[in-house]
Amino acid sequence: QVQLVESGGRLVQAGTSLRLSCTASGRTLGTTDMGWFRQAPGEEREFVAAIVGSGSGSYYSSSVEGRFSISRDNTKNTVYLQMNRLIPEDTAVYYCNKVIGKAPAWDDWGQGTQVTVSS
Repeated sequence: QVQLVESGGRLVQAGTSLRLSCTASGRTLGTTDMGWFRQAPGEEREFVAAIVGSGSGSYYSSSVEGRFSISRDNTKNTVYLQMNRLIPEDTAVYYCNKVIGKAPAWDDWGQGTQVTVSS
């Protein structure tokens, strides 16, 4: 059973950058398409970004396209989310998961990492 641990979230000022990490244990991620999701208070969890298993392709939600960049290091079993030009609307708990398209594929989620962007 895979266990996902997200980290890197914190309180930041609008306009700054942050990099999140998602490390998996119990399973090798090398051939798995992985994604990031986020959930703001009172909102549904939403898709943010995804990257294919080889790392050769990625896609994003329209709200983060051009500001966020997803990457992975399969030697470290880790997926990253580089977030630039952060805005208060990016405030949420961020999670990673296997993706099928823009949908999460695993039932189990990590604890997430809180990102708070102040104006």
